[in-house]
Formats: sequence, structure tokens, C-alpha cells
Amino acid sequence: MRRRTHLEMPADFSGMDVCYVSRQLIGCCFSSGTMANEHSPLLVHGVYSMMGDAEDSRGGSAVTGQVSPESNPRKLNTFFGVMVPTILSMFSIVLFLRTGFVVGHAGLLHGLLMLFVAYFIISLTILSICAISTNGAVEGGGAYFMISRSLGPEFGGSIGLMFYLAKVCACGVYVLGLVEAILDVFGRDPGSAGSQGLRVLPQGYWYTVLYSSLVLLLCLVVCLVGAHIYAKASFIILLVVTMSLISIVISPLIVSPQRFNITHTYGNNHTVTVNPSYTGFNGTTLKNNLGPQYSLDYSTNTMMSFATVFAVMFTSCTGIMAGANMSGELKNPSEAIPKGTIIAVSYTFTVYLLLFLLLSSTCDRLLLINDYAVFQRVSVWPPFVTIGVYCASLSAAMCSMIGASRILHALALDQLFGLPLAPAAVTSSSGNPWVSVLYTWGLVQCTLFAGQLNVIAGIVTVFYLLAYAAVDLACLALEWASAPNFRPTFQFFSWHTCLLGIISCVVMMFVINPVYSSASIALLLLLLLFLHYRSPTSSWGYISQALIFHQVRKYLLMLDSRKDHVKFWRPQVLLMVANPRSSCQLICFVNQLKKGGLFVLGHVQIGDLDVLPADPVQPQYNFWLSLVDKLGVKAFVDLTLSPSVRQGTQHLLRITGLGGMKPNTLVLGFYDNCYPEDYFLQDPVFCKGDRGEGDNFGVDLPSLQAHFPPVRHAESPRALQPEEYVSIICDAIKMGKNVCLGRYFFQLPPESKGRGNDNVDTIDVWPTNLLSPGSASYADVSSLFLLQMACVLNMANRWRRARLRIFVCVASGSGDQGWLANEEQFRELLGMLRIRAAIKIVACDNVPCMFRGPNSEGQKVPEDFLCTMNGLLREHSSTAAVRFLYLPHPPSSSELSQQYLTQLDTLTRDLGPTLLIHGVTPVTCTEL
Repeated sequence: MRRRTHLEMPADFSGMDVCYVSRQLIGCCFSSGTMANEHSPLLVHGVYSMMGDAEDSRGGSAVTGQVSPESNPRKLNTFFGVMVPTILSMFSIVLFLRTGFVVGHAGLLHGLLMLFVAYFIISLTILSICAISTNGAVEGGGAYFMISRSLGPEFGGSIGLMFYLAKVCACGVYVLGLVEAILDVFGRDPGSAGSQGLRVLPQGYWYTVLYSSLVLLLCLVVCLVGAHIYAKASFIILLVVTMSLISIVISPLIVSPQRFNITHTYGNNHTVTVNPSYTGFNGTTLKNNLGPQYSLDYSTNTMMSFATVFAVMFTSCTGIMAGANMSGELKNPSEAIPKGTIIAVSYTFTVYLLLFLLLSSTCDRLLLINDYAVFQRVSVWPPFVTIGVYCASLSAAMCSMIGASRILHALALDQLFGLPLAPAAVTSSSGNPWVSVLYTWGLVQCTLFAGQLNVIAGIVTVFYLLAYAAVDLACLALEWASAPNFRPTFQFFSWHTCLLGIISCVVMMFVINPVYSSASIALLLLLLLFLHYRSPTSSWGYISQALIFHQVRKYLLMLDSRKDHVKFWRPQVLLMVANPRSSCQLICFVNQLKKGGLFVLGHVQIGDLDVLPADPVQPQYNFWLSLVDKLGVKAFVDLTLSPSVRQGTQHLLRITGLGGMKPNTLVLGFYDNCYPEDYFLQDPVFCKGDRGEGDNFGVDLPSLQAHFPPVRHAESPRALQPEEYVSIICDAIKMGKNVCLGRYFFQLPPESKGRGNDNVDTIDVWPTNLLSPGSASYADVSSLFLLQMACVLNMANRWRRARLRIFVCVASGSGDQGWLANEEQFRELLGMLRIRAAIKIVACDNVPCMFRGPNSEGQKVPEDFLCTMNGLLREHSSTAAVRFLYLPHPPSSSELSQQYLTQLDTLTRDLGPTLLIHGVTPVTCTEL
């Protein structure tokens, strides 16, 4: 009949043989490719760099191979790859179709305020973009790549998806703006029944959706061909747009003042006609256009305000990451992104400022409010401006679609959202992610049903502001974490600019639309929680870990052990584990006993570093931490290498923890001659499930099981002798540590079982030294520690409904009634300690009277006395879930170690889960 025990110390290990096996297992794990790059001199970006047989489409070749110059997709320089797409994205439809709208409703002063606020916000974000992009290699995915590699997969994936949705909505805005410009030239007048010259296209909601779908289909074809075609054509588009701008600037010098007749239809039958004028440069016109005059928007029939106009105007600032989104095609993204973005933003700001001043000085407010295409009306050659509008809008739409598809492709490559995005990782032979382009096309098509540009402008602005705030947050977190490897070559930023950028973005989000802002933040948090609990595989690093380290270090310095007070005492446990295969139930039980305190799993590896080629302990941490994850306990792991278990335990007792967080209690498994059983063969967590699936750190279930050696059997030698075991207890007491010995905890059902029945568990406490009943009072330090630990267990969630019973041994047949007074005093003590428990009086009359006095060291306790006390315990505590017993002080002489263990073995034989406790520190307080 095999029986189990929990602490067999490192007697289960066989010295060098186990060290060799451990090294072989670790070597096999690393050679499998799962964590190979963790030990390489330079870590490459991207989770797919970890997979030696996988093709990384960002790099264009397998990780293990070299990228040939012919297949290298990085061909774009700063001008073509960053400046051109950024300028075109920031001009887009706002430059030609909404500049007059902004000046007309907001006036010059409010318009300039909007312009400065918008560019102030994006300038702060640009500083963060430049800092992050110059801190290391930037791969495909642009802003998503930078955020995810800075903040980790949870923040990176959620914010990346939000940024993707922002690009999708922006593409819809640009397409609708292009259709609006087309209908302004070729659309029939609302009141006309037939065609008039070029105005042949019928108008209406469904016609707008149809035209938008055709334009989007054209963008899809171009994007399927590849980004390089667009990049080459974008320079020609920029030349056309520049020529259009030049014609707009010189038009006031050539075109004479004139009046126009403009008709708008509101609803079905309501028609309004206005007669605005173009005055040329005129001081009166400038004066009249200084202040705001928010009125009805003729396209949406809604009243405009500062927030709604700013939302439309800010869409011109959403292109600052167009160059960053092309990072996968840039020759040197770390240099091109900062330089190209800053130059492009400076150029666009100058153009917008010039056009604001130009319009407010030459056009009256009626013209600006009632005609989006005001530039065509007052141009020296209107068709040229029309061509510029078409080119800019089409270019911005294609740029957004390409950028969005690259973000989605990067998300799919990182496998953050699993199967739904898995097809988006597919690329063509040239590296074009055509499936992600199709995904993007489908979503943009859905946004086109809005029908009007101004309807979705607010959503686009809120999404982009949230993405910009995330970029600032990434840079702020890196700066606050003070990570030594955060050394960007771009130095013109600080945590002040990052924090100000975050605040500015969030404030403007809620100014524009509180509903959209709240919904977008809620969506972001849901995505964040989804990715957090899904725990995607990542080797990017977690900014949360850097920030936690930074803060914990400061708080540990503030945690002064000299200021400790008994009122705030809590267990801080070091549990020594030889082999977790036989100790998992005890590990889980101690996790319930810690009451928010420190819990450390300690393990001693027998060996001498002088004769070993490498430290065998360090590779084992991942396996022990994976074990902690499997068991679901909140514990640290501390391993050491030592010639003996006793020395190793001394090391751990001295050095485990930091500052005020150091163990005050040592827990050991009971030392007996039973042979343990393998817990790994009983718990479904360890013997079922997907055996091939590893955790985030390359430890799968077969590797975890193979790492820990089989439990001790009859042929296994025991390296730990009784003398050394008792010496460990003595050492802990000398060092001022409380000691607990756990026995029979293999009988305790797992946390997932045994707590759903109707029976109420009981916790039994025997606060008397049962080996010497008359030698100690119920109020000594060890007895009070025993009561405290029982109360701590009773506070744990799993044991909250358990009843606490305290047993008091008395000699009722002696005729002495003094025990009644002692019982009353004990009840008063429990009341002062705020301990709710039932007191049970146990008559000890049948205990042999030959041994009732104090037990001096070395005195052998009679066998019949021990058996009688054991029978007393089994009689009164047979139904208890767990028992707390008084652990007598161990003998100082090593010759008495076997006798001491034999007495404890006889006393606790066949009791069930039992914890023997010896306390040396005061833990109770009766004062406030």
C-alpha cells in the first residue's frame, strides 16, 4: 500500500544525473525553435522571428535565410515613401472641399484657433512618433507595429484594431468627398428633370452609394496591384495638386468680383436660393468673416457648432501616419519617418494657413457656407482645380486603404485575434497582402452607406484622436519606465509633451462627440480585456512589466521593516518543495493561508557549481513558473544550488524577498516513510487537454511533466536524513521564523472539487502541546500563533463558510474545578482577539497518568500516551477538513531527531490533513 507525503526535499533528485537531464530537456525545448531567439545576441522584432520554419512576410523570406536584394520590398525613400503620402493624405478632400466650409461657419479667428489646436495636437503626437520610430527597427504595420512593440500585445492589438477602423472610416470619408466633387460638376440640378450639358448624373442617396462603390472598386483594383504602383503615381498626383494650389493662390489676382446664384433643396419640397458674392481682396469682407456664424449645413440639414466644424476640419490632420503606415516599404524607416513627417506637416500647415487668410479676405460668408466647391467657382481655370480635387481625394482614399490593409496584415501575422483574421496574413508572390485588402474593401463599403461626408467625419476624428493618444501613451510609458534600451535618436520630446498630447486628444474627443468618444473607449477596453485573457504569444516585451518594476522598486524602498507593527502582521510563507508532483495540494493550501502576504516556492538543487559547466538552476525557472500558472496560485519561485538541503534552506530563508517583504514562516512537508503518489496523474489539468500547446514562454504540458522527475519509490535513495530535517526546523526557529509541518494534504480535495456540497467544513484547532499537556498555557506565543493561522485560513474565500472549533483538554475527573475558570479566561481571550469559534472541552481522564507533567528535552514520551492522544484526536476531529496542532520545540541534540519525528508521526497518524505549527513571533493585538 503506497502512501503519499508532500516534502521529500531533494531526496527525489540524484545530483548530477538530474542536472544533466534538466539541461537536456531545456536544450530540446530551445532547439525546437519556440524560444530560440531569446538567447540570440540581438532580438529581432515580431513574434514570427521565433519560428524558424515560418515565413515572415514582412521580411520577405524565411527567418533562417537571408533576404535577397531582388526580393527586398523596401524600395521607398523619405520623399516618395513618407512626404508624398503624408501630404496627399492631409490635403485630401478637406483642402478643396471643406476649407471654405470651416472659414464660413467658424470665421477666421475660430478657424485659426481650430487649425492651431489641431496642429498642436498632431505636433505632440509627431514628437512621440519620431521618438518611437528612432528607437529601433520599424517593420510593416506602421503605427500598429510601434504601439504593439512598445506597449505589448494587449495594448498594441486593441489600439491597432481601433487605428485600423479609423483608417477604414477615413477611406470612406475620402471616397464620399470625391463623389461629392464629381456630382458638383456632373450631377443634375435638384430641380431639373433632364440633363444639362455635363450634368448627366442623377443624384440621390442610393445614387451616391452607387457612385461611391464604383470609386471604391477602382481603389481596390489599384491596391490589389500593389503599393509600389500607387507610390509611383502619387508623385504625379502631388504635382497636379500643387499646380491646383498655385492656381487657387493666383486666382484673386486675376479673377474679378462676381455674384453667384446657388439653390439648395431641403427635404422634399423646400428650396432655398441665395446670391453670394466673390469680392476679391477686400477689407470689409475680411472684417465680416472674422467672427463665427454657425448655421445650418445644407448637405446634412443639421446645425453646426464649434465641435462639429472642428471634427470635419480635423480630418485633414489624420494623415500624419500615412508615411509610418508605409514602414514595410521604406528603405530606412527610422530615418525617413521623422524627417518626412515633420517636413510634410510643416508644409501642409503653411498651405492651410494661407488658404484660410485667402478665403476670408475674398469670399463673403454666404458663398463659403453654401458652396463646398468654392475654389472651383473662383478659380482662374475651374477644371484644373476640379482635377486637383479628384486626384487628391482618390489618392487619399487609396493611401488609407493601403495603410489599413497593412495594419490588418500585421495584426493577422501576429495572430492576436485568432482565426477571424488568419486569412488576412495571406500575400501574393510579390508580397502584397491581397486578402487584407479585400477585408478592408468590404468594411469601407459598409461606411459608404452613411451617404454624406459630414456624417462620419466625427467618428473618423474620434478614432484618430484615440489612436494619437495611444501613441503618446506608448512614448510616455517608455519614458516613465526608464528602460535602458529606450534610447531614441530623436531627442526633441519629453514626458511632458507626451502627457500633454494624451490630455489634448482625450479632451478634444469629448468636445467633438461625447457619445462616440465613450463608445470608442469602451470598445478599446473590451478589446484590451479580450486580448489580456486570451494571452497571445509575444516576445515583444511588455511595457506593463517595466512600469510595474519601476513602481515596485520605489514602494519596496518605502516599505521599512523597522516600521512593522503586529496589528498589520500577515503570513509571508516560504514553502520548501522537493518535487511538485507530490506537493500540489499543499501548495494550493498554503496559497489560501497567505492572506495577501508573500508566498514563495523554494527548491534546493543538490550540486556544486565548481564542478558544473553551467548553472543548472536558471533554466528551471520557466518550468516552475508554468507550474504556478497551471495551479493558479499567487506565488513567487526561488531556486538555489547547494551541497545540502539544509544549507540551501538557510540560503533561501536569508535571501528570499526584498526589504520588508521577506518570509516570516517556513512550511515543510512532513517527514515520514510513506511513498508519495503522483498528483500529475490525477489532476485533469496535468493529464488532459491539448498536450502540444505551449504557454507564452515555450513550456508545453509534455515538457512540464518531463522536467519534474518521478516521485520517490522503494528503490529511490533518500538524500535527506532525519537529523538534517530536524536541523532545518531548528535553524528556522533560531532565525526567528515560524515553522509549519504539513501532513496528509494529499487527502484534501482540489479546489475545483469538494466545495459544492451541503456539508459545512470544520477547522479544528488544538492549541495545547499534546506531548506535554501541562507544560504550556493557552496564551503563549506559539498557541496564539496557532489561533491566528486558523483565523487567517477561515478568512480565505474557500474556507469562509467553515466552522472554527477550538479544543481544550481538561481533567474533569480530578475533582478540581479550576478548569472552569480557565475555560472562562480562554473565552475572554478569544473575545479580545475577535475570534469567533466554538470551544470544545475534551476530558483527558483516560490519558495515562504516568505522563502529564512537563516534557523535558530528551525525555521519551511513552508509546501508550502517544497512541491515546492520537486516539483522542481521531475521536474528536475525524470530520474536520483540516487540523491545526501545536508543534513542540525540536530537540537541540541531533541524536534525538529520530525520536522527535517518531513522536510526531505517532501523534498525527491517520488524522487527515494536519498542520503542525510552532510560532516564535507575536502576531495578535487587542488594541486599535
